[in-house]
Amino acid sequence: QVQLVESGGGLVQPGGSLRLSCAASGSIFSINFMGWYRQAPGKERELVATITSGGTTNYADSMKGRFSISRDNAKNTLYLQMNSLKPEDTAVYYCRARTTGRNYWGQGTQVTVSS
Repeated sequence: QVQLVESGGGLVQPGGSLRLSCAASGSIFSINFMGWYRQAPGKERELVATITSGGTTNYADSMKGRFSISRDNAKNTLYLQMNSLKPEDTAVYYCRARTTGRNYWGQGTQVTVSS
């Protein structure tokens, strides 16, 4: 079992920045892939960024150059640095961890970009 707890969301003005954190606990040695996803009201959940256990990253096109995913293995924490935020980035952001044969999700953290 893996437990994920996100934090760092909030209200930010357009053009601002936020850093999300996802603290992992439990069977973290079995995690081979982690990522951030988001879901806006009335929309499907979508990929934001992912990172493998080897450090390979992948981003959705609309996030490239603005968002950065990273992980601190010593702290068992995944991060998402979000810069140049836009109103359309408003969503609940979820952390995902994948082990062999199973996916885990956090409870989500709300990000609202508004003036």
